[in-house]
Amino acid sequence: MNEKFNRIKEILVRQGVSQKHLALQLDKNEHTVSNWCINKSQPHLKDLFKIAEILEVDVCELLVSTKS
Repeated sequence: MNEKFNRIKEILVRQGVSQKHLALQLDKNEHTVSNWCINKSQPHLKDLFKIAEILEVDVCELLVSTKS
C-alpha cells in the first residue's frame, strides 16, 4: 500500500515545525508521529483534529482525497 492518506508531513515542512515538536504537543511518541508522516499508520480522528488545532489549519488541509 503506497497511497497517501494525510498531508501531515507536508504541512509540518511548510510551517517549519518538527515531528518532535508535534509529538511533544500531542503527548505522543515521536515514532508514532513519524509513522503518520510517512503514511505507515494514520492518527485517530480526535488526534487529527488536535493536529489541525496545533498547526492552526483546517482539518481538511491534513487530508488527501482518495478520488481520482
